[in-house]
Amino acid sequence: MNGVNGKRRSLLGYKETIVMDLVFATQNQNKAKEIQELLPSTIRVKTLAEIGCFDDILETADTLEGNAALKSQYVVDNFQVNCFADDTGLEVEALDGNPGVYSARYAGGHGNAEKNMEKLLNELQNKSSRKAKFRTIIALNLRNKQYLFEGICEGEILNEKSGVKGFGYDPIFKPKNASCSFAEMNSEEKNIISHRGIAIQKLVNFLSLIKITQ
Repeated sequence: MNGVNGKRRSLLGYKETIVMDLVFATQNQNKAKEIQELLPSTIRVKTLAEIGCFDDILETADTLEGNAALKSQYVVDNFQVNCFADDTGLEVEALDGNPGVYSARYAGGHGNAEKNMEKLLNELQNKSSRKAKFRTIIALNLRNKQYLFEGICEGEILNEKSGVKGFGYDPIFKPKNASCSFAEMNSEEKNIISHRGIAIQKLVNFLSLIKITQ
C-alpha cells in the first residue's frame, strides 16, 4: 500500500484506485490483515480503531445472526461507513446446541477459554455423543442493505485438550475427517476448513462479484 491518494500499486506497475473502504468491526489487526489479503485490491479493510471507534459494542442478541447484525449496524449508525461483523458459536449435539451464542462466556467471564473448556468437558463426561459444530455468521452492511454469510465446520469434542495453537475451544475440537484438533493445525490448514474461513470466503466471493462503486 502506497497510502498516497488512496491508491495501491499493482504487480504490473500501474496504480489501482481504492474505490471502497470496508470497516471490520474488530480491534484485532491480525484478523483484519488476513481478510485484506483475501479481498480484491480495490477494497481496503479498516479496523474499528482506524475509524476512531473504541466503544464496547454489547452482544445482547440471543442468536449469532443477531449479534453479528447488531455489531455491524452499530458501526453503520454511529460512523456512517460500510461495515461487516462476525459472531461464532460452538454447538454441541448432546447439550442441545449449547454453548452456542454464549460460547465466549460459557463459564461466566467473557473470553476465559480454559474455564469454558473445563465446563464443557465436565458436562460431556456422561454423554454418549460428542458430535459438535462450529458456526460463524458474518453480517455485512453495504449501501443501506444487510447481507448474511454462514460458515459451518462439523466435528467432535475430544476427551481432553490437544495442541497449543489457535484460541477458544480449538484444543478440544477435532473437525470431521481431520486427524487432529484445530489447535494442532497451522493457520493455513485451519482456514481452509474452518467455519470462519468458509464464512469469510463467502464474503470475499460476494464482494469480488458485485460492482464496487462509491
